[in-house]
Amino acid sequence: MRIATLLFALLLALPASAVGLEEDLLELQQRWARIQYETPEDDREKAFEALADDAADLVARFPGRAEPLIWEGIILSTYAGAKGGFGALGLVKKARRRLEAALDLDKLALQGSAYTSLGSLYHKVPGWPLGYGDDEKAEAYLRKALNINPAGIDPNFFFAEFLVDQGQPDRARVYLNKALEAPARPGRERADEGRREEARLLLEKL
Repeated sequence: MRIATLLFALLLALPASAVGLEEDLLELQQRWARIQYETPEDDREKAFEALADDAADLVARFPGRAEPLIWEGIILSTYAGAKGGFGALGLVKKARRRLEAALDLDKLALQGSAYTSLGSLYHKVPGWPLGYGDDEKAEAYLRKALNINPAGIDPNFFFAEFLVDQGQPDRARVYLNKALEAPARPGRERADEGRREEARLLLEKL
């Protein structure tokens, strides 16, 4: 109840246009979490495709704002993961363009989430000649994300994933534990729950 009251008070303090953006962003975020963590794997591709279309509409409605671009990039990258194969390459390239455009507008938007997502993309996308994957760029982006949001669940989790693949499990454990201890994000309960479960599973594998 206190969280709902706080959110309502914050919304009242924002301009009308910003309130519309905040509400629509939260809806995108919550739909993303339901698809990612609750939707059967075979149904995720189409669900993410529809969500990506809605994110693109939000970008068009709020030109000059970094937040919709960040979320379009996040959705496109997870859509690519659900799609897989060569068909995913065009999606991850588009995701990178959206995230870079967001950084051009506001590097601190959503606590540096564009850096987190770009770091994850550079880590997971295949390298040349198929894709643009690059471990040095991945680490640089992920470190920037941590500098902006050192206690955040996502930057700590994705940096830990990167460290695991770099053969540094002991350092990865430190960041996974930070992810598990990250403060809750109001309105993002399902996403936090899903990410914490991913962190616990990765810890068990180490």
